Amino acid sequence: MLIVFPLGLLATAVIFDIIYLVSDNSQWALVAYYMIGAGTLGGLAAAIPGWLDWFAIPSGTRAKRIGLQHGIGNVIVVALFILSWVLRRENPELPPTGAIVAGLLGFGLAAVTGWLGGELVDRLGVGVDEGAHLDAPSSLSELPASTGFGSSPKSRGYSGADRRVTSPTAYAGVDRRSV
Repeated sequence: MLIVFPLGLLATAVIFDIIYLVSDNSQWALVAYYMIGAGTLGGLAAAIPGWLDWFAIPSGTRAKRIGLQHGIGNVIVVALFILSWVLRRENPELPPTGAIVAGLLGFGLAAVTGWLGGELVDRLGVGVDEGAHLDAPSSLSELPASTGFGSSPKSRGYSGADRRVTSPTAYAGVDRRSV
């Protein structure tokens, strides 16, 4: 869950750059500069568990290929924002056009890599606890996810079969939904 912080910081920095361009108020560009610095550091920190997760996916699966595209794309996103930050260093309140363009390109690519990340989790089941269900206990409890199945009146009878079929491993790389 580390990704929400860098993604939020970097996306907001792009929005602040757009506000700077429209308003000509240099304080927006200055704040964007600091947000880019924090966002790129957070992105580099988030890459470590992402890299470790990717290594746990079995080779030869669609999930492994999508994960590689997701990871390489995110490295490029971080590189574009680092470029934007470096180009601003001389005068953060008046960023050159190249710095803003690099941020916009990074923002666009982040939308694509975000979709790929969603594909990994929602479609391919990467990182989904195999016992997951609507009434699963908190991950902070020491109980398995399969505990408490159907304990809520709203979830009784809901097996999740319309979302996925429980497979022996979370990184199945196969179609996990019922046919």
